[in-house]
Amino acid sequence: MHRIFQAFIDRLSDSGDAVALRGAMGEAATALDLSCFAYLSMPHRPMQEARLISTYPSAWTAQYLRRHYERLDPVITQALSNPEPFEWGLGVEPIRMSRPQQELFEEAAQFGIRYGFTIPIHDGRGPVAAVTFAADQRYPAFQRQVQEHGRVLQLMAMYFHAHARRKFVHERMIDGVPLSPREFECLAWAAQGKSAWEVGQIIGISRRTAAFHLANAKAKLGVRSICQAVARFAASKPIMS
Repeated sequence: MHRIFQAFIDRLSDSGDAVALRGAMGEAATALDLSCFAYLSMPHRPMQEARLISTYPSAWTAQYLRRHYERLDPVITQALSNPEPFEWGLGVEPIRMSRPQQELFEEAAQFGIRYGFTIPIHDGRGPVAAVTFAADQRYPAFQRQVQEHGRVLQLMAMYFHAHARRKFVHERMIDGVPLSPREFECLAWAAQGKSAWEVGQIIGISRRTAAFHLANAKAKLGVRSICQAVARFAASKPIMS
């Protein structure tokens, strides 16, 4: 465990973007027989969007974010209310759920996410976040790692959160102007020559919603056109994830 933990810390220190962060935690999770992981940072305000770094199936994470499942997810609800790590899913005392929450769990199961160990992060310096290690069932090796190394996994989650939080703060700054995750994402695709319709198709939102986010980015940057916003974006050389 010491070797895995040290390698994880070393990779985090060298990580400059979300891809590298995902690789650091993904490698550690695989080494510990923990299958896949997800880091979710809740938004500062209700209308903002959650941030996610994950090795879950991409079709599921795209659907989860698009439908704002973090507002419904009983695992996240428990993480928000209790800072202690907890298990959930197959073989664990069931969480009391509403019908929509049960349907969410059933959807997740279709993507092989049926059991997990979640570590809430309440650090008092921003929104609550959570790191979850998950699998399609409660494997003995997975359960053993949770039981024997739960506190180390909690420490890993805290380190990961600290690095991810710094990345999220800086990656959306354009000449000192902070953009929302969606505004930044839409502008990044516009900078690659994509129209509002194409942006919507790529990230799973409507053309109108993509245009809305682009207009907000334009207003925040104090420019009159999307072309000018794209020029500001390109000149700032932001970190891309």
